[in-house]
Amino acid sequence: MDQSQSLPNSLYAELRSGWAARARANPLITYGLLAAAAVVIGLLIASIVYALRNGHSVHLNYALLGGGAGFATTALGALLTAGLRTIHVRTQDSMLGFTAGMMLAASAFSLILPGLEAAEGIFGNAPAAAFTVVTGLALGVLLMLGLDYFTPHEHESTGPCGPDCERLNRVWLFVLAIILHNIPEGMAIGVSFSAGDLGVGLPLTSAIAIQDIPEGMAVVLALRVVGMSMFGAVLVAIASGLMEPLGALVGLGISSGFAVAYPISLGLAAGAMIFVVSHEVIPETHRNGHQTPATIGLMAGFGVMMFLDTALG
Repeated sequence: MDQSQSLPNSLYAELRSGWAARARANPLITYGLLAAAAVVIGLLIASIVYALRNGHSVHLNYALLGGGAGFATTALGALLTAGLRTIHVRTQDSMLGFTAGMMLAASAFSLILPGLEAAEGIFGNAPAAAFTVVTGLALGVLLMLGLDYFTPHEHESTGPCGPDCERLNRVWLFVLAIILHNIPEGMAIGVSFSAGDLGVGLPLTSAIAIQDIPEGMAVVLALRVVGMSMFGAVLVAIASGLMEPLGALVGLGISSGFAVAYPISLGLAAGAMIFVVSHEVIPETHRNGHQTPATIGLMAGFGVMMFLDTALG
């Protein structure tokens, strides 16, 4: 990479110290964020336990196989990028723009629209469905605002890393948004197999699995932009795919339990991704004067993901 082939340990150390300092300075916000995270994790665990205890063995196997397919194609996408070595700044900004476009399209076509459809099926009217998804969107934005609040920004950095801390902050928030979005994708797989109907589950699983290939690539490319080694970036991308089988178990559990959690989670993931793309990724791609290639990359990424979501979904 041009200026930082590998990130120094001091960069991560300063980022961690910045998080810790923010947490100590704002204990009420810290505890509130931790409590919200605990509630979400508790609901996920409860749904998984419910699925394991009450799901028919055939349905459970289908859901796990479907989630495993999403994990496998995410890993495939990550491995396809293993040949990249040196990445120039202009190329970095173009690639980040491409991944931003992918995430915007995924937010609209993979998350918001299915969330509205699922919520309308639950409540029977469009306004209630819209309110449910908007609630999820707001929760996703609040989550990312909280995480962003505790990370150091360029003007607050007192150590040697300076602007690199803010760049690292932006990219990691972007990767986290992609990981969050893998959970409701897995949930969609679990819900589709909840009745044991392969005619419903297989097409949806195939579409999501194909979409996961460029998403695995997006995680690797984003992490390579901030200087992470290829091996480390590929491992993180592969690990992000583990959210798919876990999400499939959650989807199987909530399909006969707390069903409204499904459209809310779709909205949450969409809100998180839209926030990060607007607040972090687009400013990052424009700050080096590469607005045109970054915008072209964004449009290309949006078009690719829109095609995958609509033509295959």
